[in-house]
Amino acid sequence: MSKAVDAASAAWVDAAITGRHSMRRFLPAEVPRTVLEAILRVASHAPSGTNTQPWQVHVLTGAARQRLSARIAAAYDDPAQEAQHTEEYAYYPRQWVSPYIDRRRKVGWDLYGLLGIKKGDKAAMHAQHRRNYLFFDAPVGLIFTIDRVMELGSWLDYGMFLQNIMVAARARGLDTCPQAAFCQFHRIIEDELGLGPQQQVVCGMSLGWADPAAIENTLVTDRVPVAEFARFLA
Repeated sequence: MSKAVDAASAAWVDAAITGRHSMRRFLPAEVPRTVLEAILRVASHAPSGTNTQPWQVHVLTGAARQRLSARIAAAYDDPAQEAQHTEEYAYYPRQWVSPYIDRRRKVGWDLYGLLGIKKGDKAAMHAQHRRNYLFFDAPVGLIFTIDRVMELGSWLDYGMFLQNIMVAARARGLDTCPQAAFCQFHRIIEDELGLGPQQQVVCGMSLGWADPAAIENTLVTDRVPVAEFARFLA
């Protein structure tokens, strides 16, 4: 393969990776099943320890997506019900420190600023967070589960699989939003999807064509320079 072809291939891959960011409003246009299957087929080439391939994907469209969203949104809107639902695992640190808390606050206020949500407006914040459970109106909702027998290494493998899905979707002009918000309502998900007791919810993801007119989709998060997180030793 010539250097020119190598450079072109790298540019395509780089564009798919750097062009991906979380979208929070989607168009209603359906995504063909053949496209979804192609994305998952490509994503399944993610590496996993001793080829265990620990990922299990539940693809929700149409009425199935609407039913799950309606049940979770109803529970989220009812304070008594919402309080009964807790995450099975801690996605975020139990004690925040810098620089992580600073980055978290910035992206939150950047998003709220675009949406015109003022500090202390709990109703508006609730409404925006609620949109997670509607998959941000995306035509495709993905729920990811893992067998409880698998350990931390398999969760690392799972992250690479999720990234592959997002990059493969972007390469096809589609957008995504990975969502840990679904983990709080894992019991509803388990019941609605008929999951066995051996399955644990990892996260959800919205997938579809982003709405180009939505102001929230203009949010692009900062990335620290390589020099801040990498050491080069020789």
